[in-house]
Amino acid sequence: MSVLKNKRGLSGLEFYRNGIVLRKNFTELLLRDFGIRHKIRKSVAYTKNMTEEDAAVFQNLIDKYECTNIIEEYPGWMIDNMRTNILKLCHSMIMNITQANTIYPTNEYEYYDRRNYQNHAIGNCEQLLQEMQYIISVIPVDANKYLSYTKMIVKEIQLLKGWRKSDNRILKSIQEKNNVNNENDNNRDNA
Repeated sequence: MSVLKNKRGLSGLEFYRNGIVLRKNFTELLLRDFGIRHKIRKSVAYTKNMTEEDAAVFQNLIDKYECTNIIEEYPGWMIDNMRTNILKLCHSMIMNITQANTIYPTNEYEYYDRRNYQNHAIGNCEQLLQEMQYIISVIPVDANKYLSYTKMIVKEIQLLKGWRKSDNRILKSIQEKNNVNNENDNNRDNA
């Protein structure tokens, strides 16, 4: 018999699945240049197939409604730089999660190594939040459209912190094992 969906716990790798979806969603957003340049490119591309008269009328409309302000205020290099920053952070986050997940700690050194990668993944998420805040403050976009991305980042932080916290019992087990081994060594030395 299966467990009802609302009574199921989180999957052991929910942090990984959510991270992959987060990275994919950001990639799709970046392919659209944060939702601003795509519109400009379309409008400029239409003029190539127009007669000179139509192109002039179209250009007048663009100028009248200030459709070129975005390009002037936010040149391509700026959008490219923001895109690169987001892509690097998403890449680093997934690589840190993957690296941490490859380590199953059998001693304290491995535990702290794994925890270090978990901390870096959480840090990458916090950096993503900061980068999103910066982009929203600089580019004239509707902040509500980016709310879903922010929620996904916050969820990923919570999942990663939960994963990190669950590792505390591994450390406790390692320390208990070390204490037992130390006691056995002391008993042998005293005998």
